[in-house]
Amino acid sequence: MTVSLSTTQILAGAGVLVLLFTVWRASARKARAAADAARASARVVSLAGRVLFTGAAFVGVQWLVITHPGSPLLLLVVLAVPDLIAAHVLTRALTVTTLDTGTTRRRGGGRR
Repeated sequence: MTVSLSTTQILAGAGVLVLLFTVWRASARKARAAADAARASARVVSLAGRVLFTGAAFVGVQWLVITHPGSPLLLLVVLAVPDLIAAHVLTRALTVTTLDTGTTRRRGGGRR
């Protein structure tokens, strides 16, 4: 069985293969972008939930200690611990540890 194809048919077949490959790559990129967006929004919701839960726990403990007075030292500890945690978080968030110039250049131009 002999298959004889003209040059036009070979070029058309190669064009179809390139087109299919391009469509496949584009759909893979769109799927990856959608997955990254879903992951990012889930992280935000998860973070918000943890922040609200922790804040409610702090407020609950503080309310309990303030409404049932006892030891002044306990009151000081209950009011100071959330402030120390918040100060630590804010200090880490607002401290610049590296200076990103926005451009990263590699010498040699090779892949790593």
